[in-house]
Amino acid sequence: MNSYERMAQIIRYLDEHFRDQPSLAMLAEKAQLSPAHFHREFKRWVGVTPKDFVQGLTHVYAKAMLQQGTSALDTALTSGLSGPGRLHDLCVSLEGVTPGEVKLRGKGLTFHIGSAPSPFGLCCYAESERGLNRFQFETGRTADLEHMVREEWPEANLKRDDRRAKILVDQIFGASLKRQIKQTLHLWLRGTPFQFQVWQALLRLKPSQLTTYGSLASHLGRPTAARAVGSALGANPIAVLIPCHRVIQSTGLVQGYRWGVGRKRALIAWESALSS
Repeated sequence: MNSYERMAQIIRYLDEHFRDQPSLAMLAEKAQLSPAHFHREFKRWVGVTPKDFVQGLTHVYAKAMLQQGTSALDTALTSGLSGPGRLHDLCVSLEGVTPGEVKLRGKGLTFHIGSAPSPFGLCCYAESERGLNRFQFETGRTADLEHMVREEWPEANLKRDDRRAKILVDQIFGASLKRQIKQTLHLWLRGTPFQFQVWQALLRLKPSQLTTYGSLASHLGRPTAARAVGSALGANPIAVLIPCHRVIQSTGLVQGYRWGVGRKRALIAWESALSS
């Protein structure tokens, strides 16, 4: 078992057992490493200590951040910000695919696709010269990425580039790049006008700030459209960068994530620990 597989296993374990507040020694034993070695490896992969990660997973955190998240969304949506979504020092810009580009069916475009391990599972991407088109976690229910890209862009050329996947994972999760270096990623996506409204609103949230489906719908001028917001989140093809994992239920429950509820809680915990 390699280091990535060990850390992925521990993250899954913590998602199920964080209420037991497992000790460093217990986690190290489960990973079959010494406590010191496990501590170093966990922080190298996840970016925070095991203790901080467990604290971030607690249900108390989700409830406490709910009010702050709603307030933060209020501020962002009324301040005229143009999508300055930030993950560490990573800035994200968002552009929609035009009807003319859809009609061309990808003719003349080359999409680079690939995968690389992250602290939260294997990540797959598809990117053309127009921008990043997909970035998602691989799950047992996830259709083959190449098949999905070919369905959307049947006339495009596809090239495998796992090295680019590793660079993207490093950029997004900050595992091996200096945080003070400014980076920008351009997203080029297909979606309805309402979906883009939802995605743009999420880009205005800061890391670790949560909101609810109903609050997001209200701020978009459609207070009864909480279910439509949920559908827009489910259609989001860009994990983490468009942070649909930060939308939780009004009761504080963390549910509903196309890449798994456990992974959603883990991402919230990770951002909470990094922001503390």
